[in-house]
Amino acid sequence: MNPSLESHLRARRESGRKILVPYITGGLPGWLDAIRAAAAQGADAIEIGIPFSDPVMDGPVIQQASEVALRNGATPVSILQEIRAVDVEVPLAVMCYYNTVHNAGHERFASMLADAGIAAAIVPDLPLEESGPWCAAADAAGVETVMLAAPTAPDERLPRIIDRARGFVYAVGLLGVTGERDELASTAVALAGRLKALTDKPVLVGVGVSNAEQAVEASRVADG
Repeated sequence: MNPSLESHLRARRESGRKILVPYITGGLPGWLDAIRAAAAQGADAIEIGIPFSDPVMDGPVIQQASEVALRNGATPVSILQEIRAVDVEVPLAVMCYYNTVHNAGHERFASMLADAGIAAAIVPDLPLEESGPWCAAADAAGVETVMLAAPTAPDERLPRIIDRARGFVYAVGLLGVTGERDELASTAVALAGRLKALTDKPVLVGVGVSNAEQAVEASRVADG
């Protein structure tokens, strides 16, 4: 059984280190070995993308990875079946679009994740206002739902996002899709600061963190 994502990340933070959660698209050739390698090289948790035909939050690299995985026959069921063979000491989270959750059914999908040893889920296109039924099913199954905060979120919205977040709060670094940028957007550091002022939950910056230097820059304010 994988450890709780939030308690694991809190423990890492309390040990005085910053947190790194790499992303790996499920179903790609060698993806299970990539998870093992990331864990062996010090990843604090690993985010596994469940490939989807219309990955609206993702840029060209992850779009292409999703396409390759789907062409190779990857499905949510096959990915969750194969992930059981990976024995790593860090929590695993899935990143998937709501269509995948809805298609399986909230309770069934939450149960599938829990049975596969998945600690948490990130569903980027499920807005806070519509997240209640999924979050209730996930909570009941012991799966933590990571909530996303956008740089455009008004101050009064952030406490509601934080309150509903489990695992960590995902500070979306910039408006746009995933992918490499020449520099870290100023919005990433600003949003992380706004969230850190409101919560003790781990705050991680994602989207537009392209290299080690930018990761260090983001982590000066964020937890990772």
